[in-house]
Amino acid sequence: MKYFRVHTMDIAWITQQPRGIFTAIGKLVDAGTLTEQETAEYWDNRKYFEEVLPVPPFYEQGNPDGAITWFKDTPEGNRIWEEMKFYRAMGAKYGLKFYMSECEEAPGEILYEDEFQIAVKGMKPDVDIVTKLLALSQ
Repeated sequence: MKYFRVHTMDIAWITQQPRGIFTAIGKLVDAGTLTEQETAEYWDNRKYFEEVLPVPPFYEQGNPDGAITWFKDTPEGNRIWEEMKFYRAMGAKYGLKFYMSECEEAPGEILYEDEFQIAVKGMKPDVDIVTKLLALSQ
């Protein structure tokens, strides 16, 4: 199966991996970068995605294994990515560079899986991961 992850090149403290798109936009909100209207839209989007995209249970414990999530290249995973227009728009507006990493096998030990995504820890050094700059129009 093919997996993909959208991220910046900033390294997250907990995972020691590039920060994912949800967290990257959340950091803009935390910093007060977004306008009041954009911040309200962020919270609406966040609520929606927390309802339709399962939140892996390890987050309740603060992600002790430093796991990261990868979308599955399936109709469900691709649909969620398509619905993330707000996140891509805010990244583009505020100058974030997003990258898409793709691989043909699980890039680490799978700790969690649902129809949309996997969460892995311990990145495997022998997995071929292709990373490309994501065009801002995507």
